[in-house]
Amino acid sequence: MDVPDFRTVTVEALAAMVRDRALSAAAVTEHALERIEVLNPQLNAFVALDAESARSQAAAIDERLDAGEEVGPLAGIPIGVKDLADAAGFVTTRGAMHLRDSPPVAADSTEVARMRAAGAVILGKTNTPEFGCMGDTYNNVFGATWNPWNTGRSPGGSSGGTSAAIASGMVPVGTGSDGGGSIRIPSSICGMSGLKPSHGRVPSGPPPPGLLDLSCVGPMARRIRDVAYCLDAVIGPHPSDLRSLPTPTESWRAALDDPPLPARVLWVPSFDGDAVDSEILASCAAAVELLAAEGVEVVEMGTLFDTVSAAFVPLFLGGLIAPSYRPLLGTPAWDDVTDLLAVALEESLENVTVEAISSARQQATELSMQLGEVMSGFDVMLLPTMASQTPVVGGDGLIDGVETENWVRFTPLANLTRRPAGTVCSGFTDDGMPIGLGVLGHQTDDVGVLQTLAVLEDLLGLDPIAPDIDAG
Repeated sequence: MDVPDFRTVTVEALAAMVRDRALSAAAVTEHALERIEVLNPQLNAFVALDAESARSQAAAIDERLDAGEEVGPLAGIPIGVKDLADAAGFVTTRGAMHLRDSPPVAADSTEVARMRAAGAVILGKTNTPEFGCMGDTYNNVFGATWNPWNTGRSPGGSSGGTSAAIASGMVPVGTGSDGGGSIRIPSSICGMSGLKPSHGRVPSGPPPPGLLDLSCVGPMARRIRDVAYCLDAVIGPHPSDLRSLPTPTESWRAALDDPPLPARVLWVPSFDGDAVDSEILASCAAAVELLAAEGVEVVEMGTLFDTVSAAFVPLFLGGLIAPSYRPLLGTPAWDDVTDLLAVALEESLENVTVEAISSARQQATELSMQLGEVMSGFDVMLLPTMASQTPVVGGDGLIDGVETENWVRFTPLANLTRRPAGTVCSGFTDDGMPIGLGVLGHQTDDVGVLQTLAVLEDLLGLDPIAPDIDAG
């Protein structure tokens, strides 16, 4: 049996083929390595690869299966690890020049270790902007990653290497992290479904997450049932993450077998009152209408929050990133920092005081309380994932043809308020780029968000597959 195109088979089915011995883990891994060899020169999604280690891992899985052993739900599934997370044997560069010559790490992060224990084959590292600093994916160490839907456009960020690898069919699964939209932005732009789990669902670290606690980690795949399937293998508490939540008593994947329609949803075309691209708005509104046609009560609101950016920027830069860079300021290493990040950090290190961070944390708390009040009586909030159309690498998104700096302004709300949030492809722009509809849930209601995403996938009936890339 030939290994199927990873974009045409579910992760669940592929792992079952390996466990049932219809396919070998070695063959699946070899297929991934072949696709990376062909596609990565055009996309630059993988920035480190250890083919021999991957083959050894796959051979060990096959030996265990032939001996009648259980190897886990991700048996033989090849994955890429975002280069913000540790994977044993690889350097964690974080896209930063000052870390590129660091020694390979000796141990996996908790998420990677759990995926490996579940039978996954770790192939290598996927690209990220420096320290996950933007909704695009380029850095001074490895350069830019490109979108398989259009190799002149951005794959989003900061998990853009992982999204490009999955959307192009190099691997079926990868890891991501989301400190302001970094799973949802690239999932949306690459035509995938994605979920930012509640903080602590998938333990971050070691090392521990940033002090100000905006970021969380999670697996990425093309479709939401596969995301849920992978989540079942990695959720649950760990001492390295003080935010850790208890292990759910039921399978999240099983909760999507026949997902219930939400009874009542809040549709927010633009929560801050600023413009959204008309094509994106029309696509998202049409998807919401599909829910209404199924009997879901839809209530539209707008201009709910005007302090998201004011709270997010000092916490993200001042709390998550700046502490790692303060020792570099004034040294030759500062010249190697990505230009956009260097400018933002210089301003942050000069102006973001302890008082400013304290005030931003208070604003985040107030936003959470306000969001709880607004969402009372609703199952989920629906909103566009992105305000703009897909930018070129290094550029800003376009809203009705006008380049707009704050094109990722919707996604940080979920990070500030610690809510689970996801995205699903609602359609395409006139130039063929995917559009994402966002789903934001109540505190810790990851299952409710997953179920709404699954309902939308089913109603929309889309199975977005990027066009094949010319390897010549």
